Amino acid sequence: MKLFRTLSLITAMLAAAALQAQGLVLVEQETRQGKTSTNQIQLTKTHMRAESRASGESTAFVFDEAAQTARVIYLDKKTYMEMNRGMMQQMQQQMAQVQEQMKNLPPEQRAMIEQAMRGRGGFPGAPAGGLGAPPAKPQYKQSGTDRVGQWACTKYDGYQGTTKVMEICAVEPKDFGVTPADFEIAKHLAEFLAGFVPQAANQIVVAGTAADQGFNGIPVRRTTFVNGKPDSVSEIKELRREAIPASVFEVPAGFKREGPPGGR
Repeated sequence: MKLFRTLSLITAMLAAAALQAQGLVLVEQETRQGKTSTNQIQLTKTHMRAESRASGESTAFVFDEAAQTARVIYLDKKTYMEMNRGMMQQMQQQMAQVQEQMKNLPPEQRAMIEQAMRGRGGFPGAPAGGLGAPPAKPQYKQSGTDRVGQWACTKYDGYQGTTKVMEICAVEPKDFGVTPADFEIAKHLAEFLAGFVPQAANQIVVAGTAADQGFNGIPVRRTTFVNGKPDSVSEIKELRREAIPASVFEVPAGFKREGPPGGR
């Protein structure tokens, strides 16, 4: 009987382990316009979830790599919106049609529309350099060292032309207690988002190199600048490894699906 109970316990433990994936959890603090919010990012090999409470509303962004699907879950409203690769391709086709139609507009009117789209962060699905495309990636220059919490980091200033738009303090993965493989899912998400919202893809936390992101390592602090003045500051406050249940990446029961962006 004792042996049977032991075997049953082992079986239950193995079953529970199968429902979870060892992952990485980052707690990030963001300050914008004098208001501070806390974001939690959870990563496994195949999924990523970022939960935040901005403007008083709790929202979770979930990426399922195997399904090539991203979901924005509005936790307070109990609704969600879904985007997939097929939708992205459809949006890109629509964008191509818009650009074709704009060729017949007077230059002044076309420039005005493009400027308006840039002010809204770009048109989802717009090709690089096209209508409403976000500015090019900043060019980074190493500018010294600093410390963020428990981590010593290397500072980089990011410029677009002669204008400073970003300040990064980055840590090498080994000094952060992780490997680039831990952030592989984040890279895949950035690639996925590049077709929807390129400006958002550039903000994903990854463990990159100067060749692919302009600086080496993982940004533990990121400061954005607008008109030469700091606009927002994001800092990683905590990093830990833990088993993450598969249910974390699922839409809660009873949540209602909303239409896609730009849908009817």
